[in-house]
Amino acid sequence: MADGSRSSYRGALAGLRSAGIRSRTLTGVNGLTVHFLEAGRQSEGRPLLVLLHGFPELGYSWRKLMPALADAGYYVVAPDQRGYGATTGWDASFDGDLAPFRMFNLVRDVLGVVAALGYERVHAVIGHDAGAGVAGWCSLLHPDMVSAVAMMSAPFGGPPARRPVPDGRPPMAEFDGQLAALQPPRKHYQWYYSSRGANADMMECPQGLHRFLRGYYHYKSADWPGNRPYRLRGWTATELAKLPTYYVMNRGDTMPEAVAPFTPAPEASAACRWLTDEELNVYCAAYGATGFQGGLQWYRCGSGRVGVDEQQIFAGRTIDVPACFISGAADWGVFQSPGAYERMRDEVCTRMLGCHLLPGAGHWVQQEQPQRVTELLLDFLRTAGAA
Repeated sequence: MADGSRSSYRGALAGLRSAGIRSRTLTGVNGLTVHFLEAGRQSEGRPLLVLLHGFPELGYSWRKLMPALADAGYYVVAPDQRGYGATTGWDASFDGDLAPFRMFNLVRDVLGVVAALGYERVHAVIGHDAGAGVAGWCSLLHPDMVSAVAMMSAPFGGPPARRPVPDGRPPMAEFDGQLAALQPPRKHYQWYYSSRGANADMMECPQGLHRFLRGYYHYKSADWPGNRPYRLRGWTATELAKLPTYYVMNRGDTMPEAVAPFTPAPEASAACRWLTDEELNVYCAAYGATGFQGGLQWYRCGSGRVGVDEQQIFAGRTIDVPACFISGAADWGVFQSPGAYERMRDEVCTRMLGCHLLPGAGHWVQQEQPQRVTELLLDFLRTAGAA
């Protein structure tokens, strides 16, 4: 990101100051200069909360929770993760090295932030979407540094098995072929996001960045009445084809083409209370400067199994610190990977204190229902501290 573009995005964050949220950077964090938002005061004895965003989001996605968490006595930080926002030091090239974006290095980024802030332990790591996976791995790998974990919208199914097991999920190439054989032919969004053209598709889409992001956020929210998720029976093409087209796309579509029919009219967009046009402009400033490739590298690590050999060493390991899961009742993300939610709830998290699916929220639960999410988090943190 050019300095001018970075300044434009950070300038768009100025309105947060009145809410007690400040913008800062940390240098020398696992090769990054990390931009983050903070609320509350960094001081001895004040417990640290680290909030990790997903895709296509930013540390800014936690703006509605941070003041209340700080008022409850916590020092709250929300970094732009590797590949996002005003954090620099990462390679945006499609042909660049993916290894820095593998999961264990993302964990190292987070723990590097904790150390750079002068903390030896974090009271809780709280992650949404792709950030939930990072939060889960932080707590599994480093219970000595992470006292509790809260995950949102993306169930953490645990480490991969050392050897493939018959869980019903076919190999990627085979499954892609099964989706292609459907009528109409389909494809999985994660594989689309792993393609060379995905970033340009979104950056150069006919409707423009603002309308594309408005449509994307709307289509995955509780505002779209078609989001009525339920458990799928297994990893088959016919079952996953029941997912909305933001997850299992029509095969010839780009993501902007997939969401375009569901983009609300300008009047409805202007009336959206959980994501105003002014707030949406912050995302547009960030992604207009960086593009999406940094976040897409995470998907490429998943589809290309980059770093899976490291993860397999921990096969069978569980999360043994207090945990909770929060999502929207209208969020298909809970069930998009058949069996993951149940595995997380019943097996992976040995001290699961609660799973909450909130009415009136879809995938962007901490933005759609911030007051209820804050209440649940504070209750969880109190209970976890007493456990």
